Amino acid sequence: MALRPALRRKVDELFLRWLSEADTQRLLRRGLRRIRACAQPAPPDAQPARACAPPGTARTAARACAEPGIPPPAARACAEPGIPPPAARACAPPGIPPPAARACAERSPPPPARPTGQVQSPAPPPPDSSRRIPSFYFPLGRPPPRAGEVDASIARVEAAFARFPQERATARDMGAVAKACGCPLYWKAPLFYAAGGDRAGSVSVHKFVAVWRKILHTCHDDAARFVHLLMAPGCNYLVPEDFVPFLQDVVNTHPGLSFLKDASEFHSRYITTVIQRIFYTVNRSWSGRITCTELRRSSFLQNVALLEEEPDINQLTEFFSYEHFYVIYCKFWELDTDHDLLIDARDLARHADHAISTRMIDRIFSGAVTRGRRAAQGGKLSYADFVWFLISEEDKRSPTSIEYWFRCMDLDGDGVLSMFELEFFYAEQRRRLRALGLDPLPFHDCLCQMLDLVQPRTPGRITLRDLKRCQLAPVFFDTFFNLEKYLDREQREQAWLLRESAAEPSDWERYAAEEYDALLAAEDDGWEAAAASPGAAAAVYEFAEDEPP
Repeated sequence: MALRPALRRKVDELFLRWLSEADTQRLLRRGLRRIRACAQPAPPDAQPARACAPPGTARTAARACAEPGIPPPAARACAEPGIPPPAARACAPPGIPPPAARACAERSPPPPARPTGQVQSPAPPPPDSSRRIPSFYFPLGRPPPRAGEVDASIARVEAAFARFPQERATARDMGAVAKACGCPLYWKAPLFYAAGGDRAGSVSVHKFVAVWRKILHTCHDDAARFVHLLMAPGCNYLVPEDFVPFLQDVVNTHPGLSFLKDASEFHSRYITTVIQRIFYTVNRSWSGRITCTELRRSSFLQNVALLEEEPDINQLTEFFSYEHFYVIYCKFWELDTDHDLLIDARDLARHADHAISTRMIDRIFSGAVTRGRRAAQGGKLSYADFVWFLISEEDKRSPTSIEYWFRCMDLDGDGVLSMFELEFFYAEQRRRLRALGLDPLPFHDCLCQMLDLVQPRTPGRITLRDLKRCQLAPVFFDTFFNLEKYLDREQREQAWLLRESAAEPSDWERYAAEEYDALLAAEDDGWEAAAASPGAAAAVYEFAEDEPP
């Protein structure tokens, strides 16, 4: 059975790691020497001896070459001077020893008088490149060149603990410990929990030093250490639940989120939003598990370090922005009419004034983009799934967004968008355009435009790679399932769209900023109306209780 691509890559990694081991290199060199010793060319006049040797003689001679110092029976027979082996007496011409005798003669010190034609020069040593292949696979980071760095780090940690009463650190003290470890400030909660501080309320210097020393010896870069601190026992990856203690500490201690202290009911929703944004950006494999490699390739740890330097949380727009959370949650709250934190297909269809086609809504609820989670209990989407939907809908340029909508349009899951699948989605767009009194393009003309826009490498077959290479993927997707954005883009020039694709900030950041300003303006208008009407004041107050602060 053929290996799956992800499994094949893992097998290749393990093979290369085994190949770079010192024991493997010694084994390969030893085998190479044996092969060269046994492959020495024999004189032409010795062929008759081999031809008429009894069965087993060749194997005996091979064992003589393969195991230096342990002569086989034939070799031991010829080791006694003047007594040729039975095979030699049977069929070898006078004066020409059989192969086993030659192998024995070449190895016995000192050799008897050898004919001049059989003198052989020693085999040349293997080239330097085959003697040692340097290690190049470091899943937990490249080890430091100097071994004293671990002891120096432990000494700084012990000095930091010496300033605490009884050399025990509480959760509030872990900021100084994190800096002594050379970690960003907001690693303090993962360090505290990894050393067992959540059970006793504090961490002793001996317990923390033992944990930190083990991490330094096994994990050699920030990505491996962060995963080790947060992961569950027996795992080598992170799942969404592993980020909760870390993000709860950010909510409790970051100055940009101090206003949330009195609104604890929104802590879990902000944390859920940030976790989903982390997996949306970092978990490129869609597995629901973040590995060291994925974390190392992302900018998440750089954003964690910026938490210490940036007091305004809204400036960290990639993961932690509270304004972005406010926009996402308010959009979800508008659709979730019964406020059970679940929405069905009818609720989602109301997004952006029914801009998305019903066929695409059905594909979203089919489980094509829920990353292993059930679409929902009873055919509903959770708030976590809505985060993925909204970011993908408003920013169709990011790699995850392109993968999101490609999965939805690939009805048969073969990795290719066929003409049938494109026509399936475009048929509903044509009906909706006619309902608005507009004359839609025939599918053949629309298809020619899209093929010219994407320029697939295989004619008539659009792959995910084609769409990622194309700079106008939003135009392609909106043409087939978003009527409002399709009409808006039809009024723009293609050159303007290309300039827009390289602009900063991203589509999602622009959308979040505009919607946040609109929500604040609507809230201010509501309070002004409430001040003029006592009845409206009660309604606005009830709505404000359900909205995040």
